[in-house]
Amino acid sequence: MGAATLLEIHDVRRTFPKPGGDQLLVLDGVDLSLREGEIVGLLGRSGSGKSTLLRLIAGLAKPQGGTLTYLGRAIDGPAGGVAMVFQSFALFPWLTVLENVEIGLEALHLPEKEIRTRALAAIDLIGLDGYESAYPRELSGGMRQRVGFARALVVHPNILLMDEPFSALDVLTAENLRTDFIDLWLDKKLPIKGVLLVTHNIEEAVQMCDRVLLFSTNPGRVVTEIKIDTPRPRERTDPAFEDYVDRIYVEMTARRVERVPRQAPTAGVNLYAPLTHVSSSLIAGLIEAVAAAPYNGKADLPDIASDLQLEIDELFPVAEALQLLRLGDVEGGDIKLTHMGKRFADADNNERKEIFSRALMSYVPLAGHIRRVLDERTNHAAPRRRFIDELEDHMTEEASQETLRAVVSWARFAELFSYDKESETFSLENPT
Repeated sequence: MGAATLLEIHDVRRTFPKPGGDQLLVLDGVDLSLREGEIVGLLGRSGSGKSTLLRLIAGLAKPQGGTLTYLGRAIDGPAGGVAMVFQSFALFPWLTVLENVEIGLEALHLPEKEIRTRALAAIDLIGLDGYESAYPRELSGGMRQRVGFARALVVHPNILLMDEPFSALDVLTAENLRTDFIDLWLDKKLPIKGVLLVTHNIEEAVQMCDRVLLFSTNPGRVVTEIKIDTPRPRERTDPAFEDYVDRIYVEMTARRVERVPRQAPTAGVNLYAPLTHVSSSLIAGLIEAVAAAPYNGKADLPDIASDLQLEIDELFPVAEALQLLRLGDVEGGDIKLTHMGKRFADADNNERKEIFSRALMSYVPLAGHIRRVLDERTNHAAPRRRFIDELEDHMTEEASQETLRAVVSWARFAELFSYDKESETFSLENPT
């Protein structure tokens, strides 16, 4: 007989209002389930709605469509038996460790003696025995997050929701806390039946999860499910572990880093495509890393991510910028420098600026559009509002700000045009 289903989500849709009355679609057609004895990872880029989904499951928000059921009953408010651990430690600084853990039980109106007993047991379980009277300011980041785990576990939830619980910690502390959690899970010492883990870290997902669900972006939905079949504990050096990491990179790059049509833009083509701001120094740094030995122009994304200590939210935007500017290709989990990318790696600073400028004019229509407007005006200047208004006719205010920020940053490096932040004015003051 199969494990009991703790959570069932079907065709869930969630929107948020935008200025002007339109709706921003964040989640659309989300389907997933969580069975007893599972740790399921939700993996995807920022903006894919993973944290929003956790809030829906916790009953802290309601969807605009679809159904969420917990133990066969619809979720229509905060669900008893569902607890959450957040990315930020979210502790009350004026309360001791013991008091922070007890506060979750006080809402259940349990007897004072039981509250104290369960809180002390939870503190002991997560390895903070002896720190009951300490205040959060006296604890390290890893210890504060352990308090967050104790506060969630003390209510003995059926489902534990974890929203990037290790991302605010340094690498060694995060690894230690992950390992301790898995050890407790394998020893069946945790008072929980299932876990949903939101993460941006591919290796973390492979290390911890039974299944990994890959989320698309804008809107968020589950596009791929990968079952991790290797027994725990899992070693990162195990070829099977590396194969899973490679597979996830391939799946994510196949969907996220799409090839841009290789043609010079004509009027209106992709002019209002949203861009992610990535500094030119990060772009140059990735090109240099891929160009150098041992990669010599072509690198496996998991390897380069590990070498540079980058997670997907840091690596993918830079890789996409290389692809957009035709300085690199991303395909099958690999990143390969183009001819112009290799020239960029070998060039001095002035030649790099020239290469970057040509790439912006050829492949980033908004950059070319701004430059043409400045060329055509007698004073060679234009207000920022002129371009923001254009962008906001086609995308959200936030996306407009991010897109213009990206173009300004890249144009400054390329000396294509200038931007004065105080007067919010574009000009050709510095470029020749």
